[in-house]
Amino acid sequence: MKTLDYLNLNETKVANVVTALQQLLADFQIHYTNLRGFHWEIKGRGFFVLHEKFESMYDDAASKIDEIAERILTLGGTPENKFSGYLKVARISEVSGFSSSHDAVENVLATYKHLIVEERKLIDLANEANDVVTADMLTGYLKEQEKMIWMLVAFSTRSCEHK
Repeated sequence: MKTLDYLNLNETKVANVVTALQQLLADFQIHYTNLRGFHWEIKGRGFFVLHEKFESMYDDAASKIDEIAERILTLGGTPENKFSGYLKVARISEVSGFSSSHDAVENVLATYKHLIVEERKLIDLANEANDVVTADMLTGYLKEQEKMIWMLVAFSTRSCEHK
């Protein structure tokens, strides 16, 4: 007996959603790791604000990682659980040595831009499969990420004015 037997979702269409969720999981794992690095390595102007913000952001990413993995399981897939596996498929690159607030924020903004594109594609796939739960989950991510982008752009603009 499978979970999908009770969800009234087409297994073939849901397989595409699971594949896209696997990709998103890998990207979020790299994003999480990068945020941890920014949290540890940030120096200079904006340190106190960004140190706390990066911690909040990686906690949020960790929560989303768990949610994505559990959604993969719910839809009958098996989430990757090895970092070597994530690195093979992730479209986000590992970074390190970003101690500049400007460089770290720019990287996070670029990552969110990528995640938003992928999440919108995944929402379309989920809608094609009548998987409203996955679409809703990702719509919530978009709402949070768009607000975070607005805040990071505002922060970045303010910090550039004080150079």
